[in-house]
Amino acid sequence: MANPRIPYQFSTSRPRLQGPEGKSIIVHWVVNVEHWRIEEPMPRTIITPPHGKETVPDIPNFSWADYGMRCGLPRMLELFQQHQLPVSTSFNAGVIDAYPQAAEAMRDAGWEFIGHGMHQKSINHAGDEAVLLQAVLDKIAGFTGVRPRGWLSPGLRETWDTPEMLKACGVEYVCDWVMEDIPVWMHTNNGPLLAMPYNLELNDSIVHAIEKHSSDEMLKRLMATVECFARETRAQSQVRILPIGLHPHLMGVPHRIGTLHSMVDYLRARPEVCFMNGSQIHDWFVAQQPA
Repeated sequence: MANPRIPYQFSTSRPRLQGPEGKSIIVHWVVNVEHWRIEEPMPRTIITPPHGKETVPDIPNFSWADYGMRCGLPRMLELFQQHQLPVSTSFNAGVIDAYPQAAEAMRDAGWEFIGHGMHQKSINHAGDEAVLLQAVLDKIAGFTGVRPRGWLSPGLRETWDTPEMLKACGVEYVCDWVMEDIPVWMHTNNGPLLAMPYNLELNDSIVHAIEKHSSDEMLKRLMATVECFARETRAQSQVRILPIGLHPHLMGVPHRIGTLHSMVDYLRARPEVCFMNGSQIHDWFVAQQPA
């Protein structure tokens, strides 16, 4: 198979799903909240160093991310709380110690915590993977009182054995496999694991940090995506999941937070749209299509 874990088929051949309360588009807000360690090279940069020589500490690029945790995240928390929307945070467990006020605010707001590594570093280069996964899940569970049910790898990078290890740790869904508009069961040697839709095209890291589009590009893509999904759901009587990936240092800045407000307003005005976090989507899907 082209994909060794998920058999290939057209999305139009998937069994039909009944949308929650008659809704056909389920929006999943995923806010990536990360710990970029100042003593290491930055995982992504907005400004290149003089003469192209990487430096540690990388003060401007560290500060870029640090601004998001200090100023951007409070704006996003206020917006989602204002509209009482369910949110998942893809969460570096190291944030608990590095940014305790941020971790407490998201916990108190009722956000779902999805495992996202200990720090913002690929698990391929973060030491013993099994030890790391267990440590991340244990740390989040100890802080929130709830063991994470979902996982999103830093940079979506996995090893060959990551799904087996996640399954062994009790994780129920993973967001790294971005190749479907509805959840799909994937094979692991430890049993089935749900591949949850995530998004690289409606993701501020791609749109703004990599492709460097204007501030309103996320809204344009969102509107075009919803129009496409609306046509398809009417024609095929099938549900679509619409994940939206966000970062506080990107969508939480002053010249983009207004666009995020407009995105929320647009989606709330669409009659076919509802909002769920990752675990809610998992339970809705599994109730209709168990492994």
